Amino acid sequence: MTDVLAVTDHRRGELRDSSYELITAGRELADETGGDLHLAVISGTVDEFAEKVNREGVDAIHTVSHGEEFNHDVYTQAITQLYDELAPQYVLTPNSVNGLDYAPAVANRLGLPVVTDTVDLETSGETLTATREMYGGKVETTNELDGEAVVTIREAEWPAAEGTGDASVEAFDADIDEDAVGSTVNGFEEVGGGDVDISEADVLVSVGRGIEEEENLDIIRDLADALGATVSSSRPIVDNGWLPKNRQVGQSGKVVTPDVYIAIGISGAVQHVAGMKGSDTIVAINTDPNAPIMDIADYAIHDDLFDVVPALTEEFQ
Repeated sequence: MTDVLAVTDHRRGELRDSSYELITAGRELADETGGDLHLAVISGTVDEFAEKVNREGVDAIHTVSHGEEFNHDVYTQAITQLYDELAPQYVLTPNSVNGLDYAPAVANRLGLPVVTDTVDLETSGETLTATREMYGGKVETTNELDGEAVVTIREAEWPAAEGTGDASVEAFDADIDEDAVGSTVNGFEEVGGGDVDISEADVLVSVGRGIEEEENLDIIRDLADALGATVSSSRPIVDNGWLPKNRQVGQSGKVVTPDVYIAIGISGAVQHVAGMKGSDTIVAINTDPNAPIMDIADYAIHDDLFDVVPALTEEFQ
């Protein structure tokens, strides 16, 4: 019987969806090992967060009230102390900006192996098999870990936990060494184009490097207007300066779950797919029938976007 410790994630006063997905992954793992699922809620409005993540399958919630925002040193110290207290076999964190910040540090302190960006977890005896994707999602690799481990899980690979749980909620008195806390969040500054939040859109028309030139974005905007949709993009479009950062979908952008996601000229690199595969319906338009995006699309159009997009716009106008 071995326990699992999962660390929830929040940003700017809001729990991230990955926290609820983490519960599902942790519960599945705990069921396989015959142990309990413990959640750690660190910093921010911990009592409010604890109430929200008290979902079915959670056995215990441990709150660490220290500061309002994420802090690398606070999280590393708190998780290490929780690990010493609870002695879980596995520590799960989201594969988010925050999770990737502290998970390797925690693993280093505890002398444990760490596997990042996992898409599946299975156990057999004392061995944990963690599955990862490589080469833009074209290849899956398995990593076998014997004993304890720290693992980060990719967003949108597990469904969000639902239902109301009856977990015990206890404040954990972490002994934070303030002299070892080397940074403090003093505030936030919005990037340009902050008037649009693509994560709230019901329909997204997303464009990738297949658009070729910035001026060609006009046909994408025309389609979005005809559909009453919002324009988003893959990273190359943002890197080129053709659209602002707040329009980027992916691990280094925003995770989106619209009703309809139309991917135009996007190959489907693993970082992009991680940010949109939770969409209800995915439509892909690409000249490459073997592009990774075509494998996850509900509707795949193998054709030239410069022919397809104007035709769709005319149809919906």
